[in-house]
Amino acid sequence: MMRSLYSGVSGLKVHQTRMDVLGNNISNVNTVGFKASTVNFSELFYQTTQVASGPNRATGNGGQNAKQIGLGASLSAINVNIVGEGGTQTTSNPFDLKINGSAFFVVQNSGTNYFTKAGNFTTDEEGNLVTASGAYVMGFTSARNETTGDFELQTDQLRPLSIYGSQYSYTPPAATTQTSFTGNINEEDDTFSTGDGTKTVMMYAYDNKGYRYGVQVTLKPTGTRGEYEATAGKVFLGNKESANVTAAFTPATFTLNYKESDGTWIGINNTAGTDTVTLTLTDATVTDTPFEPITVDFSQTTSFGSESTIESKPGDKDGNGGGKAVGNMDAVGIQPDGRIIATYDNGDIAVIGQLRVAEFINPAGLEKVGDNMFAATMNSGEFDGMGLEIYATGGKFSTSTLEMSNVDLASEFTDMIVTQRGFQANSRVITTSDTMIEELLSLKR
Repeated sequence: MMRSLYSGVSGLKVHQTRMDVLGNNISNVNTVGFKASTVNFSELFYQTTQVASGPNRATGNGGQNAKQIGLGASLSAINVNIVGEGGTQTTSNPFDLKINGSAFFVVQNSGTNYFTKAGNFTTDEEGNLVTASGAYVMGFTSARNETTGDFELQTDQLRPLSIYGSQYSYTPPAATTQTSFTGNINEEDDTFSTGDGTKTVMMYAYDNKGYRYGVQVTLKPTGTRGEYEATAGKVFLGNKESANVTAAFTPATFTLNYKESDGTWIGINNTAGTDTVTLTLTDATVTDTPFEPITVDFSQTTSFGSESTIESKPGDKDGNGGGKAVGNMDAVGIQPDGRIIATYDNGDIAVIGQLRVAEFINPAGLEKVGDNMFAATMNSGEFDGMGLEIYATGGKFSTSTLEMSNVDLASEFTDMIVTQRGFQANSRVITTSDTMIEELLSLKR
């Protein structure tokens, strides 16, 4: 009877533990990225009162099974349903992320790497991407190439990802080296019949500090149909004429020539295949000029009998060499592959970082450490310190969404009823055993 008392006590203990786990699951039903746990029991060791014996042909006796009395239940395992995916919640935060797949975010707290499914990220005072509890989100960061000014991913180690760090707040300017004229020019257009008989077209160029200059290019019919004389004129900085900066073509004056038959382009100075001239900007106040020689292409122009539409555009035929002003960040977002993309008001687009993820051979072996984080253990498999690109795991990121808890309330409530009944039954074992002991003690009366 004493054995039944202790069996009942062991049953109470394991059912109480199971209830603790169920209570924790239910309390975290709305916790982002929470993974529910289940409890398994196992038998305690047995007291063997008689060992098993085999048949004995000599004596004619058959075999007998062992006689064993169980001594209760013990806690076998508390398993985390770590591979079960929780529901998806849509948010308006661009830094809320959900991993579609089995991988984990890599975060760092006090120099130690942890792992989480909770992607409710925000930024701190320094612009770093952090968890709700302040752990850094890890990945590859970008550094500025001092030669080109472009951002390049550093793939040598994981670092805390920065979103609004000062190093990413701008992109450097670039001086214009190429520009093109496009559209139509028509000597019968009214713009040629006023004043000095010339048409003025503005050509724009940047210096290496990002200042934008406008150069007046004058076009004047020479009297020969399909031929126009071009020269560089005044230079403007903003809306004001610059007193110090001058512009000059090489050659200083040249002609644009078009076929008289159909108005298509021939070349500069009536030379087929000669499409470009060089424009030089000079600042009289400095010795180290901030300008680059600019190659100007006229081959995309025509001289039809329609309205004059000729204009200048930055860059060559493919848009290269147009120059740019300083770019200030105006938006940032995270793509499904984990790349953090920043856009700038000068048209630049830069990759300023990339999230990395971790996968484990046995994710159920991870240890919960609180704050929605897990730690690697000897049974989960090691983290290599570098992680993986999300696509390499077969998954992807969903932005402005979160993975919610995978707690199934229907299952939890059912298990809670079963657990309560198990606890109740074990308490009855104890009270019944106590009654039997009381009856035994009354025999001496």
